[in-house]
Amino acid sequence: MIHKTGSELFEIKGKKLYAEWRFVYENRPVLVFLHDSLGCVELWRRFPFDLAQAVSCNVLIYDRLGYGKSEPMPTHHRPVKYLEYEADILNHVLNFFKIDQAILFGHSDGGSLALITASIYAKKIRAVIVEAAHIFVEDITLSGIYLIQEIYKNSNLAERLQKYHGNKAEMVFKSWTETWIRNDFRDWNIKHLLPSVSCPLLFIQGEKDEYGTLTQVDETVRNVNGKAEKYIIPNVGHTPHKEIPELVLKKSTTFINSLFDF
Repeated sequence: MIHKTGSELFEIKGKKLYAEWRFVYENRPVLVFLHDSLGCVELWRRFPFDLAQAVSCNVLIYDRLGYGKSEPMPTHHRPVKYLEYEADILNHVLNFFKIDQAILFGHSDGGSLALITASIYAKKIRAVIVEAAHIFVEDITLSGIYLIQEIYKNSNLAERLQKYHGNKAEMVFKSWTETWIRNDFRDWNIKHLLPSVSCPLLFIQGEKDEYGTLTQVDETVRNVNGKAEKYIIPNVGHTPHKEIPELVLKKSTTFINSLFDF
Protein backbone atom coordinates (compact mmCIF):
# COMPACT_ATOMS: atom_id res chain seq x y z
CA MET A 1 0.00 0.00 0.00
CA ILE A 2 1.30 3.46 -0.92
CA HIS A 3 0.74 6.02 1.83
CA LYS A 4 -0.28 9.57 0.99
CA THR A 5 3.10 10.94 2.05
CA GLY A 6 6.25 8.90 2.10
CA SER A 7 9.74 8.04 0.99
CA GLU A 8 11.20 4.60 0.32
CA LEU A 9 13.06 2.30 -2.01
CA PHE A 10 10.82 0.47 -4.47
CA GLU A 11 11.59 -2.09 -7.15
CA ILE A 12 11.25 -1.57 -10.89
CA LYS A 13 12.38 -4.31 -13.28
CA GLY A 14 14.56 -5.86 -10.59
CA LYS A 15 16.26 -2.57 -9.63
CA LYS A 16 15.79 -0.55 -6.44
CA LEU A 17 14.89 3.12 -6.93
CA TYR A 18 14.35 5.75 -4.26
CA ALA A 19 11.37 8.11 -4.26
CA GLU A 20 9.67 10.75 -2.18
CA TRP A 21 6.04 11.68 -2.72
CA ARG A 22 3.02 13.55 -1.45
CA PHE A 23 -0.39 12.43 -2.72
CA VAL A 24 -2.85 14.63 -0.84
CA TYR A 25 -5.14 16.07 -3.54
CA GLU A 26 -7.89 13.81 -4.87
CA ASN A 27 -8.42 13.82 -8.64
CA ARG A 28 -5.44 16.10 -9.23
CA PRO A 29 -2.47 15.45 -11.52
CA VAL A 30 0.89 14.35 -10.14
CA LEU A 31 3.98 16.48 -10.77
CA VAL A 32 6.82 14.06 -11.56
CA PHE A 33 10.31 15.54 -11.30
CA LEU A 34 13.20 14.22 -13.42
CA HIS A 35 16.66 15.34 -12.38
CA ASP A 36 19.72 16.03 -14.51
CA SER A 37 22.88 13.96 -15.10
CA LEU A 38 24.45 14.83 -11.75
CA GLY A 39 21.22 15.32 -9.82
CA CYS A 40 19.05 13.44 -7.35
CA VAL A 41 15.98 13.91 -5.17
CA GLU A 42 17.87 15.84 -2.50
CA LEU A 43 19.32 18.35 -4.96
CA TRP A 44 15.85 19.56 -5.98
CA ARG A 45 15.61 21.08 -2.46
CA ARG A 46 12.12 22.45 -1.72
CA PHE A 47 11.23 23.41 -5.28
CA PRO A 48 9.04 20.36 -6.19
CA PHE A 49 6.93 20.63 -3.04
CA ASP A 50 6.62 24.41 -3.35
CA LEU A 51 5.34 24.08 -6.93
CA ALA A 52 2.99 21.25 -6.03
CA GLN A 53 1.49 23.31 -3.23
CA ALA A 54 1.17 26.38 -5.46
CA VAL A 55 -0.92 24.49 -8.03
CA SER A 56 -2.71 22.07 -5.65
CA CYS A 57 -1.14 19.02 -7.29
CA ASN A 58 0.40 15.85 -5.97
CA VAL A 59 4.14 15.28 -6.38
CA LEU A 60 6.59 12.44 -6.96
CA ILE A 61 10.38 12.80 -7.08
CA TYR A 62 12.65 9.83 -7.66
CA ASP A 63 16.33 9.07 -8.03
CA ARG A 64 16.97 7.63 -11.46
CA LEU A 65 18.92 4.36 -11.51
CA GLY A 66 22.47 4.98 -10.33
CA TYR A 67 21.78 8.30 -8.61
CA GLY A 68 21.22 9.44 -5.04
CA LYS A 69 19.81 6.63 -2.91
CA SER A 70 18.88 4.37 -5.83
CA GLU A 71 20.74 1.23 -6.77
CA PRO A 72 24.03 1.74 -8.66
CA MET A 73 24.21 1.51 -12.44
CA PRO A 74 25.73 -1.79 -13.62
CA THR A 75 28.34 0.23 -15.58
CA HIS A 76 29.04 3.81 -16.59
CA HIS A 77 29.13 2.70 -20.25
CA ARG A 78 25.72 3.67 -21.54
CA PRO A 79 24.10 2.89 -24.89
CA VAL A 80 23.31 5.78 -27.21
CA LYS A 81 19.59 5.35 -26.54
CA TYR A 82 19.90 5.21 -22.76
CA LEU A 83 17.23 7.89 -22.34
CA GLU A 84 14.74 5.85 -24.34
CA TYR A 85 15.45 2.99 -21.90
CA GLU A 86 14.90 5.36 -18.99
CA ALA A 87 11.56 6.39 -20.48
CA ASP A 88 10.52 2.75 -20.22
CA ILE A 89 11.63 2.76 -16.57
CA LEU A 90 9.64 5.95 -15.96
CA ASN A 91 6.57 4.34 -17.49
CA HIS A 92 6.95 1.48 -15.00
CA VAL A 93 7.36 4.03 -12.18
CA LEU A 94 4.08 5.68 -13.21
CA ASN A 95 2.40 2.27 -13.22
CA PHE A 96 3.83 1.39 -9.80
CA PHE A 97 2.39 4.55 -8.26
CA LYS A 98 -0.82 4.27 -10.31
CA ILE A 99 -0.26 7.64 -11.98
CA ASP A 100 -2.25 8.24 -15.16
CA GLN A 101 -2.29 12.06 -15.04
CA ALA A 102 1.35 13.13 -14.86
CA ILE A 103 2.81 16.57 -15.37
CA LEU A 104 6.51 15.99 -16.05
CA PHE A 105 9.10 18.54 -14.93
CA GLY A 106 12.53 17.62 -16.28
CA HIS A 107 15.85 19.40 -16.02
CA SER A 108 18.67 18.98 -18.59
CA ASP A 109 18.75 15.33 -19.71
CA GLY A 110 15.80 14.87 -17.35
CA GLY A 111 14.04 17.29 -19.70
CA SER A 112 15.04 15.15 -22.66
CA LEU A 113 13.65 12.16 -20.76
CA ALA A 114 10.39 14.04 -20.22
CA LEU A 115 10.05 14.77 -23.95
CA ILE A 116 10.76 11.14 -24.89
CA THR A 117 8.24 9.88 -22.34
CA ALA A 118 5.57 12.32 -23.51
CA SER A 119 6.14 11.07 -27.05
CA ILE A 120 6.02 7.34 -26.35
CA TYR A 121 3.60 7.18 -23.40
CA ALA A 122 1.42 10.13 -24.34
CA LYS A 123 -1.81 8.87 -22.72
CA LYS A 124 -0.37 9.22 -19.21
CA ILE A 125 1.12 12.69 -19.65
CA ARG A 126 -1.07 15.77 -19.17
CA ALA A 127 1.64 18.40 -19.66
CA VAL A 128 5.40 18.82 -19.74
CA ILE A 129 7.72 21.48 -18.34
CA VAL A 130 11.31 21.14 -19.48
CA GLU A 131 14.23 23.21 -18.29
CA ALA A 132 17.44 23.29 -20.34
CA ALA A 133 16.47 20.12 -22.22
CA HIS A 134 18.50 18.71 -25.11
CA ILE A 135 17.10 17.23 -28.32
CA PHE A 136 20.49 16.90 -30.03
CA VAL A 137 24.19 17.34 -29.21
CA GLU A 138 25.75 20.77 -29.78
CA ASP A 139 29.33 21.97 -29.72
CA ILE A 140 28.54 24.09 -26.67
CA THR A 141 27.35 20.95 -24.89
CA LEU A 142 30.66 19.21 -25.50
CA SER A 143 32.66 22.30 -24.55
CA GLY A 144 30.78 22.50 -21.25
CA ILE A 145 31.48 18.85 -20.56
CA TYR A 146 35.19 19.16 -21.35
CA LEU A 147 35.34 22.10 -18.95
CA ILE A 148 33.60 20.28 -16.10
CA GLN A 149 35.93 17.30 -16.59
CA GLU A 150 38.84 19.64 -15.88
CA ILE A 151 37.00 21.07 -12.88
CA TYR A 152 36.42 17.53 -11.60
CA LYS A 153 40.15 16.83 -11.77
CA ASN A 154 41.22 20.06 -10.10
CA SER A 155 38.58 20.81 -7.47
CA ASN A 156 36.52 19.22 -4.72
CA LEU A 157 33.64 18.42 -7.11
CA ALA A 158 34.09 14.67 -6.58
CA GLU A 159 33.76 15.15 -2.83
CA ARG A 160 30.68 17.32 -3.28
CA LEU A 161 29.04 14.67 -5.48
CA GLN A 162 29.80 11.98 -2.90
CA LYS A 163 27.62 13.89 -0.43
CA TYR A 164 24.60 13.06 -2.60
CA HIS A 165 25.60 9.88 -4.45
CA GLY A 166 27.96 8.19 -1.98
CA ASN A 167 30.36 5.72 -3.54
CA LYS A 168 28.41 5.95 -6.81
CA ALA A 169 29.66 9.51 -7.45
CA GLU A 170 32.47 8.66 -9.87
CA MET A 171 30.21 6.38 -11.90
CA VAL A 172 27.54 9.09 -12.01
CA PHE A 173 30.07 11.59 -13.34
CA LYS A 174 31.58 9.24 -15.91
CA SER A 175 28.21 7.98 -17.12
CA TRP A 176 27.30 11.51 -18.14
CA THR A 177 30.56 12.97 -19.38
CA GLU A 178 32.04 9.94 -21.13
CA THR A 179 28.75 9.04 -22.80
CA TRP A 180 28.06 12.49 -24.23
CA ILE A 181 31.58 13.02 -25.65
CA ARG A 182 31.74 9.61 -27.35
CA ASN A 183 31.96 9.69 -31.13
CA ASP A 184 28.92 7.43 -31.53
CA PHE A 185 26.83 9.75 -29.34
CA ARG A 186 27.52 12.81 -31.48
CA ASP A 187 24.56 11.95 -33.74
CA TRP A 188 22.10 11.38 -30.88
CA ASN A 189 18.90 13.22 -31.76
CA ILE A 190 15.28 12.94 -30.60
CA LYS A 191 13.77 15.50 -32.96
CA HIS A 192 11.89 12.73 -34.79
CA LEU A 193 9.95 11.95 -31.59
CA LEU A 194 8.69 15.49 -31.03
CA PRO A 195 5.69 15.38 -33.39
CA SER A 196 4.23 12.70 -31.11
CA VAL A 197 4.29 15.11 -28.15
CA SER A 198 0.71 16.40 -28.18
CA CYS A 199 0.32 17.66 -24.60
CA PRO A 200 0.93 21.29 -23.59
CA LEU A 201 4.62 22.17 -23.21
CA LEU A 202 6.59 24.90 -21.44
CA PHE A 203 10.29 25.14 -22.28
CA ILE A 204 12.35 27.16 -19.79
CA GLN A 205 15.90 28.14 -20.74
CA GLY A 206 18.55 30.42 -19.30
CA GLU A 207 19.90 32.72 -21.99
CA LYS A 208 23.45 32.02 -20.77
CA ASP A 209 23.08 28.23 -20.54
CA GLU A 210 26.53 26.66 -20.58
CA TYR A 211 25.35 23.43 -22.21
CA GLY A 212 22.86 24.43 -24.90
CA THR A 213 21.80 27.21 -27.24
CA LEU A 214 18.33 28.62 -27.84
CA THR A 215 18.16 26.42 -30.94
CA GLN A 216 17.23 23.57 -28.58
CA VAL A 217 14.23 25.60 -27.44
CA ASP A 218 13.11 26.82 -30.85
CA GLU A 219 13.38 23.42 -32.53
CA THR A 220 11.45 21.76 -29.73
CA VAL A 221 8.63 24.30 -29.68
CA ARG A 222 8.45 24.22 -33.49
CA ASN A 223 8.22 20.44 -33.80
CA VAL A 224 5.85 19.33 -31.05
CA ASN A 225 2.16 19.03 -31.91
CA GLY A 226 0.65 20.38 -28.72
CA LYS A 227 0.39 23.93 -27.47
CA ALA A 228 3.95 25.04 -26.71
CA GLU A 229 5.54 28.13 -25.26
CA LYS A 230 9.06 29.17 -24.32
CA TYR A 231 10.35 31.18 -21.39
CA ILE A 232 13.84 32.56 -21.97
CA ILE A 233 15.47 34.12 -18.92
CA PRO A 234 18.27 36.69 -19.39
CA ASN A 235 21.53 36.40 -17.41
CA VAL A 236 20.72 32.88 -16.21
CA GLY A 237 22.63 29.67 -16.85
CA HIS A 238 21.85 25.94 -16.92
CA THR A 239 19.85 25.62 -13.69
CA PRO A 240 17.14 28.31 -13.57
CA HIS A 241 15.19 26.57 -10.76
CA LYS A 242 18.24 27.04 -8.51
CA GLU A 243 19.48 30.38 -9.83
CA ILE A 244 16.13 32.19 -9.81
CA PRO A 245 13.64 29.78 -8.18
CA GLU A 246 11.00 32.46 -7.58
CA LEU A 247 10.70 33.27 -11.29
CA VAL A 248 10.61 29.62 -12.36
CA LEU A 249 8.05 28.83 -9.68
CA LYS A 250 5.85 31.76 -10.77
CA LYS A 251 6.03 30.91 -14.48
CA SER A 252 5.43 27.19 -13.90
CA THR A 253 2.47 27.97 -11.64
CA THR A 254 0.92 30.25 -14.26
CA PHE A 255 1.47 27.64 -16.98
CA ILE A 256 -0.12 24.79 -15.03
CA ASN A 257 -3.05 26.84 -13.75
CA SER A 258 -3.82 28.07 -17.26
CA LEU A 259 -4.23 24.51 -18.53
CA PHE A 260 -6.39 22.89 -15.89
CA ASP A 261 -9.64 23.81 -14.23
CA PHE A 262 -8.51 23.96 -10.63
